[in-house]
Amino acid sequence: MVDSFDEPIFVTRPLLPDLHLVNERMREIWDCKWVTNNGLQHKELQEKLMDYLVTDHLSLFTNGTMALLLGVKSLHLTGEVITTPFTFPATLQALDWNGLTPVFCDIEPDTLTIDVSKIEALITEKTSAILGVHVFGNPCNVLRIQEIADKHGLKVIYDGAHAFGAEINGKPVGSYGDMTMFSFHATKLFNTVEGGALVFKDKSLVAKLDLLKNFGIANQEEVVLSGLNAKMNEIQAAIGLETLKLMDEERKKRHEVKKEYEKQLANVPGVRLLTHLENKASSYQYLVIEIDESSFGQTRDWLHECLQHHNILTRKYFYPLCSDFTWYNHLVSAHPRNLPQAQKTVKEVLAMPFYGDLELASVVRICNIIKKYQASISGVAL
Repeated sequence: MVDSFDEPIFVTRPLLPDLHLVNERMREIWDCKWVTNNGLQHKELQEKLMDYLVTDHLSLFTNGTMALLLGVKSLHLTGEVITTPFTFPATLQALDWNGLTPVFCDIEPDTLTIDVSKIEALITEKTSAILGVHVFGNPCNVLRIQEIADKHGLKVIYDGAHAFGAEINGKPVGSYGDMTMFSFHATKLFNTVEGGALVFKDKSLVAKLDLLKNFGIANQEEVVLSGLNAKMNEIQAAIGLETLKLMDEERKKRHEVKKEYEKQLANVPGVRLLTHLENKASSYQYLVIEIDESSFGQTRDWLHECLQHHNILTRKYFYPLCSDFTWYNHLVSAHPRNLPQAQKTVKEVLAMPFYGDLELASVVRICNIIKKYQASISGVAL
């Protein structure tokens, strides 16, 4: 078997800008002594992201979870929200903290996004919105979701944590639905170390979100609603401004890494690439494969552990399903029989190492290890 890597190969590495350029921005912050509360760096990043994401309305937050939580709050949703079980816990926690009940809808086998053919059967008089997730950058069927929402008078929200900079049908991903959240966590393509944003269509939400993320304070003598502290600070914004300059080059690098994975894994039995989009349609956020036990000869979990022995740190993402959490599993919609595809997918997907600085030779080596393991199972000599 191929030797292990001397140093761990992680699923992702944070994209970090030139420290000298960051320090120059730190000096600007130190000179003006304005470190938070809508300072100059914050305003500049907001403007540049509005241009990059092609949107008229954008609000910055301290992280993506707070962005989604307060975004949901701003829409005054009630009752039930139809969503996916195959997502990061924060998607559902944004509903929890707004007193909303999730109704889990199964997912599509290819995109792993919410199955639009099953949404309408879940709508009741309590339903107020559909919350879709662009999984691993694979976009939801946004046109069909909007048709359903319009027919039933529902709001549409998207968790776009994995979809920064992507387009759907030639339009920016954030132009669909009523609102889209983007995460700027260190693991994301674009990061502010921690951070997030909402893009939305309704201009009236600008003032409302400004209040919600700043304790509901209207002025020095007036608090007009119950808000939280969810503001992005100047240091986060400064790092984001320098990181944003690296986006085009990072996307090009990730494209080459992706093509090498595709080339190396093309004919491996039981291995299917799930993140196949590229160029403007892709966010280049994750490189995810699916392991079919019957064809590969072993389970996803087995391969995950084998790769760890070689210092290759993959991730069983998203595992477990949100619907399996103890505070949801009593819901009828959370029962495994209602989510057969999600239950299958969560046992088969594996996020591979994927970032711009990952050497192509390392990709070849990782794939060779996978191929040798598969060959040893099937008894084929390589």
